[in-house]
Amino acid sequence: MHSHAHHAPALRLAGAAALILSLLLAACGGGGGGSNSSTPVTATTPTTPATPAPVAGTRLTCNLSNFQADMLAAVNAHRRAGASCGTRGSFPATTELVWNANLAQAAAGHSEDMVAQNFFSHTGSNGSSVGDRATAAGYLWRSVGENIAAGQPDVTAVVDAWMKSEGHCANLMNASYRDLGAACMAGTANTGYRSYWTQNFGAAR
Repeated sequence: MHSHAHHAPALRLAGAAALILSLLLAACGGGGGGSNSSTPVTATTPTTPATPAPVAGTRLTCNLSNFQADMLAAVNAHRRAGASCGTRGSFPATTELVWNANLAQAAAGHSEDMVAQNFFSHTGSNGSSVGDRATAAGYLWRSVGENIAAGQPDVTAVVDAWMKSEGHCANLMNASYRDLGAACMAGTANTGYRSYWTQNFGAAR
């Protein structure tokens, strides 16, 4: 079913024009301002609110069974253990996250957008940030962050890749977050990657 047009997973470095063939990842924290800062920011009303799509069936889980349970288990295993995130520092064991349907809806909408418009970025095709998308999905937040990835085959692979990347690791281990929502959308013959992952973290107001 997969086209030969799909690229191998690749790593994107902020500001780098070239894609290095490895794993495609991007981290965004602190309200989606584009920085990896975990400083909470004030939510702003999205100027172009998208209508979030409902998470239906397995279409937004890359047809992986037990997607929600596996994602929570993988993330929370790292949070229970603590982790070193390279130059971002060492993170002690912290509270487990709980699944949040609104954050999952925001994640699903972003993965769908990346597939439909064939792009890979924290900025939505309508100019939205993770904070805009979380707000549009009904999540009232005091802090929010996002990890995205493309090309990984399953939950274990994508979480391992995020944990090996300092910014993503720091988002995943951030003790201020309480909630998690995630989605994966399979690519098409027209997209560069076979899977588009979005992982949203938040602390509600």
